[in-house]
This record gives sequence, structure tokens and C-alpha cells, in this order.
Amino acid sequence: MHNDSFRKPDEAGQDAPDPGMRARSPAHPTATQGVGPDAAHDTGVAALPPEGRGSVGLTERLAAASTRRARLVLAIWGIAVVVALILIGTSLKGLTTSVHVVGTTQSSQAEALYRQALGASAGQRPTDVIVVSSKSSTVSDGSFQQLVARLAAQVRTAPGVSHVTADLSAGSQLVSSDHHAALIALQAASDAAIKPVVKDVQSANGSGGFSVAVTGDHTVANDFSTLSTSDLKHGELDFGLPISIVILLLVFGAVVAGLMPMLMGLLSISVGLGIAALLAREFSLSVFIVNMMTGMGLALGIDYSLFTISRFREERGHGRGKEAAIRMTAATASRAVLLSGSTFVVALLGMFLVPVSLLRSLAAGAVIVGVVSVAVALTLLPALLSLVGDRVNSLRLPIVGRNLGRPDAAEARIWRAVTGRVMRRPAVSLALAGGFMVLAAVPVLGLHIGQSGVTTLPANLPSKQGYLAVQRYFPGQSQDPVEIVAVGGTGTARADLAKLEAVLAGDPPFGPGTVQASPDGKILTLTVPIRGDAVSGQDVAAVLSLRQQLIPSAFAGSGAQVYVGGKSAEEADYFHAVTSPTPYVLAFVLGLSFVLLLLAFRSLTVAAVSIALNLLSVGAAYGLLTLVFIHGVGAGIFGFKQVPVIDAWVPLFMFSVLFALSMDYQVFLMSRIKERYDQYGSTREAVAGGVASTAKIITGAALIIVAVFAGFARGQLLQFQEMGFGVAVALILDATLIRLVILPSTLSLLGQRSWYLPRWLDWLPHLQVEPPEAPSTDEPDAVEAPSPA
Repeated sequence: MHNDSFRKPDEAGQDAPDPGMRARSPAHPTATQGVGPDAAHDTGVAALPPEGRGSVGLTERLAAASTRRARLVLAIWGIAVVVALILIGTSLKGLTTSVHVVGTTQSSQAEALYRQALGASAGQRPTDVIVVSSKSSTVSDGSFQQLVARLAAQVRTAPGVSHVTADLSAGSQLVSSDHHAALIALQAASDAAIKPVVKDVQSANGSGGFSVAVTGDHTVANDFSTLSTSDLKHGELDFGLPISIVILLLVFGAVVAGLMPMLMGLLSISVGLGIAALLAREFSLSVFIVNMMTGMGLALGIDYSLFTISRFREERGHGRGKEAAIRMTAATASRAVLLSGSTFVVALLGMFLVPVSLLRSLAAGAVIVGVVSVAVALTLLPALLSLVGDRVNSLRLPIVGRNLGRPDAAEARIWRAVTGRVMRRPAVSLALAGGFMVLAAVPVLGLHIGQSGVTTLPANLPSKQGYLAVQRYFPGQSQDPVEIVAVGGTGTARADLAKLEAVLAGDPPFGPGTVQASPDGKILTLTVPIRGDAVSGQDVAAVLSLRQQLIPSAFAGSGAQVYVGGKSAEEADYFHAVTSPTPYVLAFVLGLSFVLLLLAFRSLTVAAVSIALNLLSVGAAYGLLTLVFIHGVGAGIFGFKQVPVIDAWVPLFMFSVLFALSMDYQVFLMSRIKERYDQYGSTREAVAGGVASTAKIITGAALIIVAVFAGFARGQLLQFQEMGFGVAVALILDATLIRLVILPSTLSLLGQRSWYLPRWLDWLPHLQVEPPEAPSTDEPDAVEAPSPA
């Protein structure tokens, strides 16, 4: 494909070869190159180079098989959808809201020893509490006692609820210091078991002048699950879906072409959720996997179909017959889809290096729907196009649909004008756009990670109201105490534990604790309350200080093994599990993506530039995320809440998602640029033509994903607000500054160096994205002739 000679600089002095560069010379174009931009389409049958004949890739074979048996392909996918819907209805249950570290941690060891030491009593600790309060009545009043007794009796009858305790006696820990509030402690078996309790509480709230609220582990989890379902409906479906349809109609200018990608996206979601339902039978999956698969299914399913249908229509506009247009689409756009999908899967597979259940569930959902979206684009879409043909342009829209069928419809003049201006002053363009991106990334230096707890929930939710009531009336108590366990060592362990208890009793984050021992005296425990939200940064920092400073000081020389458990300790272990594998995730994603790009474009420069630009967009996203959520700049405008930390899983997951989605556009654009470079030999002409022919599609695809992730940001779950905002902003920058300014100016400055590959890497296989030759144009038949303008 390349020779060892250098192309002479053209008359304008552009793309002059550099020592060590090897580029194909355009002086003797092949038969498929012709002599002009559309030469490959000027003849009825394109002449193929001898070495190119019979070279058919996987995507072409899949497209050919799908078009030959189009109705069978449609039937198979139809059956897959029906089976998936049945699985969704019967098996997509039991999804969890819990976020835990996979494997053994210090907190899990502490929990196991704690249960071993205290036996059945360890498992009787309340999971949730009901708070009954009154501004005028006290616990000694008859009306107060009657309400508490009646409510406790109701709760005891609820299925899955046990160990209901209410004690209004003097000195009881379940009575507030001012005697205007009391707790009803209970143990719920699951999130579902707390739902009837919440209904009972809401019914009793406000009666007789009493305020009744409930909070705890299962109440909080139930509220997170409720918000997840609500955000899915009001954000992704009610907001993202309609806007995506409008964008598709504007991009394609025809109703049929605009609705086909949406159909592909919804089908990908359905089949993907069916596969997830099968996995849910054997594995614990997060409830948020549904949100992730819906969002990513819409984004990827629509994007891949958008790329494919636009190329098919472009080839028909250039005069190719229907079958030849499908073959050319399979040889170009479908190959780009396959490479993009592979890169997407690679980026998300990196998440499995992180031993956290939530990240693995989200990654699994994204990978599943990504693979299904690629399969749909490579099989179902060619089958549909073979049946629909030029009817894909049916039901044209006014104004936006007037250019359909014209050979130059994809070559929007505005995009050529923008690219031309950028490449006339590439250094200035690169400095301005690159400087803005770097400036946007600067706030990332203030990024801090944490966890969204009950304090980030909306004030109208039961768990938030109950939490505020507990903090008001029982500030010294905690539903999630710190559990300290000491095993072995010398006989001073009990005294050391008592000394530690005295220290913690005077430590503001903690309070007076209780020392207990196992029946054989070999395991000692200290249960200490911790104030505030157990997952807050302050409580996690207090536990880390306890582990790293207070315990080593108290047990110095004792030889005892001391473990710290409880919810705050679990959060500390969770943060460590998320952050410690980060370098390996980055190396995995960046390394494999670099290799895939190198094999696809056979250029060290293209691979390196692609990685650098994606990192630039990710950095800008991190910076703007920090600026808005942590520093609060513009938070009120977007309806967000200023918070001290970003959810720990969000930055790493954002990195993988952004890297994967940005690579979609990079592969699609660079494949067009490479295709034109192989035809004409000029980097500047290749960049101008490649950007002009793809800018409308890439911009439309980016806007669709922005709409989908803006739906996440419009929800009430803070962690998905953060992710949705970060991805949406990054893709806006990626589709504009990166693809329209920074990439063209960079390639223009590099010239022939853009395609540099050392001779010692010639042995590398070539995962061609651009076609090895132009598939022949068959005779246009009367029925499928391109539609007139």
C-alpha cells in the first residue's frame, strides 16, 4: 500500500515529505483513485488492482449474508427481542443498590469476627429506625405512648420485619434528651420489606400533631432505587429520547431514515437487558445497570446506525446501485463501527480491574449493550437497507430534506469553510483551542472523591427526613456504629481496648462505646457511635485516623490484631478499592486503544494524537465537573447542588466512557481522512474532505449522546448528575473544538508525518478501516435509482 519513495511537495508547498517518512505517491493513481474527488464513482464498474480482488473483510461478509437472507435476519432479531422481553419481565429482578468491595477487606474481616464474637446478638442490630416526635408532647404523655405502641404493633405485622423495639422508660437510649422524641428500632430483611413500614410511617405522620419519619440502611436503599426508576423515566426516556428523535430527523431530513437509528437503539436496549436478566440469575447486579444500559443503548445504537445509514445514502447519491452501496458501506462505515465498538469494549473492560460491585455492574451493562449495538449495525441494518432501499429517504422534511439524493449533499460548505480557516493558520488555531481545553482542565487540581449518602438525597424523600430527625433529636447516636475487633496478643488487649474507648469517648466524631468479649474471651469488641452521615468524608476520615493513628498508639506492643469495621470503614475500603487500581486501568485502556489504532491506521502519529486528544477532552471534563459541583460555579444555573466531593466511582467510569465514546468519533473521522489520503495523497485535502463529509454526522451523533446524558444530569441522583454533566460537556467540546479545530490543525502542521510508521513495524497486521478498493458499482436498477432532489 505504501512505497519507500517520497511524494514531491505540491505546488502550494503543502505536505512536503520529511526524512524517514514514507507515503504513497499520488503521481500514479490506481484505477480506483481516478483523477478527481469522485473519479471512483464516474464509471459503471471500477477497475480493481489485481492484488485487491477478492479481498473481503468480516463486515462485508456479514453484510452480504444479511442482505441475501434479509427476512430471515429480521425474523431472528424479532425472536431475540421477544425472548428478551420475556426474560426482562421474569428474571430482571433482585437488583441491588448496595455498593461493596469484591474480596476480603479489613471491614469484612472485622464484621466476620464481630459476628463470631457476639453470635446471634450481632445479627439483631437495627437496620432502620422510626422517629416519633412532637413539639408540645413528651414521651410521658398518654397520646405519645399510644401512638408509639400502635405504630410498633403495625410494624411488627409487616413481612420481613423483626426485632421491633420501643422503650419509653426513663433513661432509655431510645428517648431523646429533651423527651420530645422517641425511636422505634427495627430490623428489615430487605429493601422490599421496608416499603410497608414507610407507608405506615407516612400515614401516621402529622396525625395528632406528631411528626413521624423513618431512616436507615434499607430506607435509604429503597429511596435510591425509587430515584433510579424516576430518573430513568423523566430523564432518559421523557427527555433524551424525544430530543434524539428531533436531532435524527434534522440530520437525515427524512422521517424513515431518522427513525431507523432510534429503532436500532431501542432494539439494542431490549436485547441487552434480556442478556442482563440472564446474568442477574447468577450474579449480583446493581439496580443502576438499567439506567446505564438504557443510556448507552440509545447512544451507541443510534450512533452506529447513524454512521451506517449516512454512508449508504452517500454512496447511493454518488450513483452506486443498492447492493454496491451496501457493500461499500460495509467496507467503510461498518468497519469503523466494528473498530469503534471494539475500542469501546476494551475501554469498559478496564473497569473489571476495579474490585467494586457497582463499577463492574455498570461496565457489564455497557459492554453488553455495546456488543449488541455492533451486532445490530453489522447484520440487521444491512438487511433492512436491502429491503427498504431508497425508501429510506421517504417522508422528506421541508428545507432539511431538499438536498437528499445529491452527490455533494454530505459535503456541507460550512464545514469546509471552517476547516479551511483552521488550516490556513493551524498554529494559531491549535494554540487558542488547545489553550482553552487546558484552561478548562485546570480546576481538576481541586478534585476530591467521596460518596453520595443520605445527605445528598432530596428533602422530600423519607430517608432524608428521617435522617434529619435523628440528627436533631439523637445527635450522639448512630445507626451505623464503628465496630473495632481485637484478636490475640498479650493479656493487655482488654486494657488497651478500654483505653481506646476512653479516648474515643472524648473525640468529637465518636462517642462513648461498649466493650464486649466472645464467650471464650479470645475476641474483644468495641462498638462506638459515629456522628453524622456514615458515608460522609468526615466520618471516613475519622475512621482512617482511627486505623492509622489511634489504634497503633493504643495497642503498641500488645501484639493483637485489630480490625475496624462498620459502614464508615466499608466506605474507606471502597475508596481504596476504587483508587488503587486506577494506574492499571489507565494503562490497560490507553495501551490497548493505542494498539488498536496503530493496527487500524498503521501510523504511530495517528494513534498517539488520538490518545492525546481523548485525554485532553477527559481532562477538560474533569476540570469543569470540579468547577461546577465542588466550587459551585454555575451549579445553581444547572439546578445542581454544590458538594464537597465527587462520587468515587464517577471519575474513573467517566474516563472509560468518555474515552470509548470519543474514540467512536475519532475512528469514524480518521477512517474518512485516511480513505481520502490513500486516494489523493494530500494530508490537507484528506483532512478538509474528511471533516466536511463527516462533521454533520459526528455533530448529530454527539448531540444525541449529549441529550441522553443530559437526561442523566436532569435526574435527582447526585452521582448520575455528575456523570451526565461530565460526559455531556466533554462530548460537546470533543465534537467541536477537538474534531473541528484541534485535530485538523494538528494534522495540517504534521503533514506527511501524520502517517509515520517505522519500517521495523511493517510486520504489524493491518486492521483496515478504509476499503482496500472501491467495490464495483452495479447497474442502477429502475426501482432503486437514487431519489431526485
